[in-house]
Amino acid sequence: MAGASQQIGIQMYTLRDQTERDFLGTLGKVAEMGYRAVEFAGYFGVSAGELRRTLDGLGLAAPSAHVGLDFSSLDNLERALSREIEYAAELGLQYIITPSAPLPENPSMEDVTAVIPFLEKASAMVRAAGMQYGYHNHAYEFAQVEGKAVIDIWLEQIPAEHMLAEFDLGWVHRGGARPVDYVSRYAGRVPLVHIKDFGADNEETDLGQGQVDFGSVFAAAEDSGILYYIVEQEVYAVSSLASAKLALDYFRSLGMS
Repeated sequence: MAGASQQIGIQMYTLRDQTERDFLGTLGKVAEMGYRAVEFAGYFGVSAGELRRTLDGLGLAAPSAHVGLDFSSLDNLERALSREIEYAAELGLQYIITPSAPLPENPSMEDVTAVIPFLEKASAMVRAAGMQYGYHNHAYEFAQVEGKAVIDIWLEQIPAEHMLAEFDLGWVHRGGARPVDYVSRYAGRVPLVHIKDFGADNEETDLGQGQVDFGSVFAAAEDSGILYYIVEQEVYAVSSLASAKLALDYFRSLGMS
């Protein structure tokens, strides 16, 4: 099946109720389920060396982490991000992803462009350390400002080699756009995508139970350059672990894991 060569990973934020109690043990459960990759959103005080040894022992790849930025000033951003970069480099990550950026409810073009120096600063620091930098969307980046979506303004004004796009397909859908249009438009710039599903009521649901069109993205994955499908779920019908297993079962049902 098209898309079968991509690795299936999970954003560990999905299992935050588990990781806050037993971070390394939860990684073991993820590997036991059959996931092959993880994306981090915090390390719970574990050293980079210990985490690397744990991942190697479990056979888990760790391509990326979400690292929030301090948007209060460029100096504050640099101080905080430098520590994160040092950890990520020791851990051996390939990508550092900014999970969101602050915008008012009805942003002006000035609001949108004011974010760019922060993203460019983060990018320069990450790239100087030998990693790649990216941005992860929610729905609000699809608001139209002067006739163009915020996310397109950022991706057009920041060079492709400076900032990748980790499209969250569920939030692209919620933003009123077609996920396949975005992974195709930015082909070669989308090594990772988040897999999240929403139902007709716009509420998050277990993977494969909603209305997000993943099939067209899977078919376009090779041409778009997607390497990882990263499951992320924030709402669960039963539990975070049950939803994580259902997500992997969804991929298995398609012959993709």
